[in-house]
Amino acid sequence: MSGGVDSSLAAALLKERGYEVIGVMMRLWAELSAGEASTNKCCSLEAVNDARRVADALDIPFYLINVEQPFKERVVDFTVAGYLAGETPNPCVQCNRHIRFDYLFNYAMRLGADYLATGHYARVRRVESVPSLAESHETLSTDRGSPITDHRSPLTGYYQLLTAVDLDKDQSYVLHVLTQRHLARVLFPVGEYTKAEVRQMAAERGLPVAGRRESQDLCFLADGDYRRFLRDWAPAGAIRPGPIVDSSGRVLGQHSGLPFYTVGQRKGLGIAAREPLYVLRLEPATNTVVVGPAAELGRDRLTARTVNWIAGRPPDGPIRAQVKIRYKAQPVAATVIPLPNDRAAVRFDRPLRDITAGQAAVFYDGEVCLGGGLIEVEEGVGER
Repeated sequence: MSGGVDSSLAAALLKERGYEVIGVMMRLWAELSAGEASTNKCCSLEAVNDARRVADALDIPFYLINVEQPFKERVVDFTVAGYLAGETPNPCVQCNRHIRFDYLFNYAMRLGADYLATGHYARVRRVESVPSLAESHETLSTDRGSPITDHRSPLTGYYQLLTAVDLDKDQSYVLHVLTQRHLARVLFPVGEYTKAEVRQMAAERGLPVAGRRESQDLCFLADGDYRRFLRDWAPAGAIRPGPIVDSSGRVLGQHSGLPFYTVGQRKGLGIAAREPLYVLRLEPATNTVVVGPAAELGRDRLTARTVNWIAGRPPDGPIRAQVKIRYKAQPVAATVIPLPNDRAAVRFDRPLRDITAGQAAVFYDGEVCLGGGLIEVEEGVGER
């Protein structure tokens, strides 16, 4: 429970369906704010009080557990290191991989729980047999149907992670790290509804958080300013000025620190040019920002590391899929090629302008999320 409307309604729905529900909230790491105690937006004092109020209203137990240290090590330090390496990391993916569906998941299992339920917008479907991922993506496709609602059925068969009914709120992108072990034991009750329906259902049940506003900022930033955060938390001397060059190596100006730039960025470069210039790539080895016109921005391929295949194993060969390269990006048709050591190559049908190292490339077959990994941009290929 986070104190928000999604997890609160999830708890209410499960209780109505006859489950014995236990509310658990995580206290996450955050930097000190104005000399006060560390407060994370996902577990502020207000959020804790809201979650307790919901638990009281539902008459369920409520536990607040401290995960500050693993969150700091696995999410915050990872994020800082990613920026220093010239990437644009996604902390939510890392949090789901190591905190929610590792630390919290195992905590729930130790409590004797049958399932871990969250307020994520996604769905789980159980099918009787494991599909062959060597087959074409058309074979993998399934008709849109009602998700399994009786999650108390035997934990057998094969589990699929599906996109939410509300595609505007769909969170399967940040859940691509889930495995068969997870999907057999997780519930996403609000994934079957739109956000508007969730708020209405929460209000109908008198939940005190039905109208609570959502926070879109990184939860562990005191003020939402990631550049200021990096200056404060990066090792001394790790962020330093360097050259801005064009693709031929000609120096055009100076940047204020590699972590403050991202692929596709146009504003804030401080360069006078005849045509608009964009960040093409970051080169940590030389502390260089490479820029160029829009015509040089597109790439049609990438590689991904730490790839998770939700089926439990990679395909036997290349498959066709739709691939998202950012949380809010539209899926784009591509060929996905499994590589050794949990890696994959992606070849898009058309160049994309904002392939960014550190973000996730997530593979879909229609509504079915197949898995994904973290992007490593292949330099010097696929340019136009």
